[in-house]
Amino acid sequence: QVQLVESGGDSVQSGGSLRLSCTASADTVNRYSMAWFRQASEKERGGVAAIAKDGRTSYADSVKGRFTISKANAVNTLYLQMNNLKPEDTAIYFCAANFRSGSGRYSRLARDAYEWWGQGTQVTVSS
Repeated sequence: QVQLVESGGDSVQSGGSLRLSCTASADTVNRYSMAWFRQASEKERGGVAAIAKDGRTSYADSVKGRFTISKANAVNTLYLQMNNLKPEDTAIYFCAANFRSGSGRYSRLARDAYEWWGQGTQVTVSS
């Protein structure tokens, strides 16, 4: 059973920065493609950033140039560095692992493409 535990969520002011971490069990970060998703109140969960096993990254348009996804295989941890935060970034942030393309149906930012999920960490950005 793969376990994913997010941390690093906090309340910050607009323009601030946060770094989220997702600590995974076993060798998950090295073996599987992973991603960050977020879900704001009364909205659907959407993809933020993804990283493939080979390190290729994908980003949602709304966070390009502000967020950076990375991973540290040695410590089995996925990161999301978030800079220049905006109130619209307020959400619960989830990490996910084990991307399955569904024979090309899903992009790396598609919620239905991931098998394993963490419990989430709250990020609140005030104006």
